[in-house]
Amino acid sequence: MNLFVGVDLGGTNIKAGIVDIDTGQVIYSQSVPTWAREGHDAVMARMAELVLAAITASGHEQSQVKGVGITAPGVLDLEKGLTLFLPNLPGTWPNVPLRATITGKTGLPTFLLNDARAITYGEWQFGAGRGAETMACFTLGTGVGGGLVVNGNLHLGIGGTAGELGHQTIDFNGPMCGCGNRGCLEAYASGPAIAAMGVKAVLQGRTSIIGQLVSYDLNKITPEVLAEAAIRGDSEAKRIFELTGMYLGIAIGNVLVSVTPTKVVLAGGVAAAGDLLLEPIRRTLESRVSLVDVSKVEIVTASLGNNAGVLGAASWAANLLQRGTAP
Repeated sequence: MNLFVGVDLGGTNIKAGIVDIDTGQVIYSQSVPTWAREGHDAVMARMAELVLAAITASGHEQSQVKGVGITAPGVLDLEKGLTLFLPNLPGTWPNVPLRATITGKTGLPTFLLNDARAITYGEWQFGAGRGAETMACFTLGTGVGGGLVVNGNLHLGIGGTAGELGHQTIDFNGPMCGCGNRGCLEAYASGPAIAAMGVKAVLQGRTSIIGQLVSYDLNKITPEVLAEAAIRGDSEAKRIFELTGMYLGIAIGNVLVSVTPTKVVLAGGVAAAGDLLLEPIRRTLESRVSLVDVSKVEIVTASLGNNAGVLGAASWAANLLQRGTAP
């Protein structure tokens, strides 16, 4: 076995998985609350404890594990192993030496990767993107992230920021995005953006079962609720997914004419809507993209679920060690 630890640092929980890189199997996984308000030093100490506890609980010795990959939601300095800006964690973690701290506390070489890029790499290595020489991934959740694998390599660009597919401009006069730009894909196709369209439909009194499904508690309207309404034939919910699919189709079309991936993977909670999104995406590509043969591009949903980040981080650590990149 070729064992690595993949760690997924989130605002609510920290998850660690013992991964056999040769098979893509998560042998054992464990999670603990992040308790991020305690500060980054406390969180890093808890993360190191989790790594060591997961190794022990998996029935392996620490000496059998070759390294640790950590995925974090934000901007990272991959070369120096620092977090620069983690917007969902209190204090935002500026210039925090995450790599050196975990290496020091565990004795294991440690590597960092942005969460969306880790999902991309995991899906490419072991999931829905397997076998594609060039692949694009869109992570659809509270925000819209992404990643690119180009000619068999994870494309990182300047400072590891390549692949922020959710922050391409869809409408230059569009609403403000959290990144500071106007009209980003994230402002149209994120979970909150989709839910907001459902809330608007109810508030405007449109004929729909959306309100009934949540007993008219607007705070309970989510993409999952809208998907249920659409599956039941609700025209307003179907219209919302049609519109969201069109926006995603425009964004995917931009990627197709830029790097021509043979697979596009949709990951994250919103992607669970499946054909409600995939069908309008495909229609949009067929009507808008003429310079690339879209029939040769597979648009698929992710297959690794919540293990994608752990698998991606672990396999990224393995890749860098194999290349002789020392932390």
